[in-house]
Amino acid sequence: MTTQQILAFAVIAAMMAVFIWDRFRYDVVACCALVLAVALGVVPTDQAFSGFSDDIVIIVGSALVVSAGVARSGIVDLAIKKFFPNLDTLHTQLALLMIVVAVLSAFIKNIGALAIMMPVAFQFAKKSGASPSKYLMPMAFSALLGGLMTQIGTSPNIVVSRIREELTGQSFTMFDFTPMGVILCLVGITFLLFFHWLVPSRTKENHSIEEAVEIKNYTSEVMVTAQSTVLEKRLGELLKLGDGEVIANAVLRGTARMAPFPDLSLRENDIVMLEGPSKALDRIVSNAKLQLSGKPLTGEQAQGDIISVEAIISQESPLKGLSAKELALSYTRGVNLLAISRHGERLKERLGSLTLAAGDVIVLQGSRKTMPTIMQDFSLLPLAQREVLLGTRRRAFIPLIILALAMAATAVSLAPVPVAFFAAALGMVVFRCIPLTDFYKSVDGPILVMLAALIPVSDSLRTTGGSDLIAGWLGEVAATLPAWGALGLILITAMAVTPFLNNAATVLVMGPIAASFATSLGFKPEAFLMAVAIGAGCDFLTPVGHQCNTLVFGPGGYKFSDYPRLGLPLSVLIILVSIPALLYVWPVA
Repeated sequence: MTTQQILAFAVIAAMMAVFIWDRFRYDVVACCALVLAVALGVVPTDQAFSGFSDDIVIIVGSALVVSAGVARSGIVDLAIKKFFPNLDTLHTQLALLMIVVAVLSAFIKNIGALAIMMPVAFQFAKKSGASPSKYLMPMAFSALLGGLMTQIGTSPNIVVSRIREELTGQSFTMFDFTPMGVILCLVGITFLLFFHWLVPSRTKENHSIEEAVEIKNYTSEVMVTAQSTVLEKRLGELLKLGDGEVIANAVLRGTARMAPFPDLSLRENDIVMLEGPSKALDRIVSNAKLQLSGKPLTGEQAQGDIISVEAIISQESPLKGLSAKELALSYTRGVNLLAISRHGERLKERLGSLTLAAGDVIVLQGSRKTMPTIMQDFSLLPLAQREVLLGTRRRAFIPLIILALAMAATAVSLAPVPVAFFAAALGMVVFRCIPLTDFYKSVDGPILVMLAALIPVSDSLRTTGGSDLIAGWLGEVAATLPAWGALGLILITAMAVTPFLNNAATVLVMGPIAASFATSLGFKPEAFLMAVAIGAGCDFLTPVGHQCNTLVFGPGGYKFSDYPRLGLPLSVLIILVSIPALLYVWPVA
């Protein structure tokens, strides 16, 4: 071993030890490792920041934005309510999510499949009361397993097909991978379903101030219209859309005030007074197609996009002591009062008649262009600079169409994956599926910095010749083993190397070695090439070896050490199942 190779192995070993120690934040550790590698000469200075332009950083950042756009559209809530209204236990929810992600990953980019289903996981988590961390890591692992089922499911399968063609003149076909992929997918999903408890319940560490000041008791008025989906249905069915977070205080029919009994049939022009968090109120309003209180904003009042913001009425506010009816905000200032929250008090009066007081939290709807001026004129304090979804216009199917176009472009090779996903993220902003402010919030900065710092550090194994050294040792040892032992060694080594090399690079390094010593021992190479593809495609041990693992790292609030807790036993199971299955499906003799 050369000095540079020793230093490269030492830096990576030290970095992994600090990751597992988990005393410092992951992005800081990665940046320190990068600086150390540059100082030792392991990473050239002109390559120190090459990771920031790497495709993986673009893919992960873009996928986070696309996932946020899909979540904001409300289409996820609609699909859950329509197709799975009674799916409320963690096991059934997790089974559905993993199966859907795995099947989608067989035919589209697995990170795209994961991005589609992540908003569903968050809704399921809220419905069942479980932490999102219980869903996200098993889903990421299912995406990796699903990619094993077809030639286009994952990059290692494509690369190993090319290597076989170069060696034998015949490439693997689209569904040559299916028998092994289906076996491993079924075994892996079954394991994840019954052993998901190995993943600890985590919460996102970097909680924003917006999450800390969530208001739980907004009171709002909604009207049942001819277009409402709950017309002539019971009030209880309307409240189900709020997942138990919303209650009805009263139903107003003409001049009559009716008690909110669950079996009360809703009629056109009924006004329902609802109380609950703004997100739950928004789910009810958007899914049931109800009309919020206030005058529709048009013309000059609606210049730019319509937004809804939360604000606190200060002691100096001219709104104090007046009612919305007296203020006539819709006509005089072009804003609507959508909801009110008063600490420690359940509001019974209608919004228009309620006298506003200092300390009340209100939701105002208006133009993004004029809202700052209105807030200043009325001495309103914005609540954590946060916008809310209640009352905002959303294009339900456009985010899904954008994502579908991006994945179709990659499938037919019109655009590479990073370009397609970057364009999809940009499309979310251009078509106003997600506000520009939320765009930057969706891009998880610490995750992207960690990835960008790790890429040149990990690549030092290749540039210093460390990966070639490992390959040489591997060939010497494997030559003395029986077929099943050599197959297992290839598989284990590919799994171990993948976190530090790109999975496609792992196949490029390991594939020719596996095929050459298989041929020298008189074995057919197919099983050994498949073992390399499986090992490179099954990185369950770290959050950085595959972009699917990285994508859920921040949103799940995981620690680095959480991945081997679930991933190590899964990896062992995959190895134990793969070796006999490979020898049966692809005989070596």
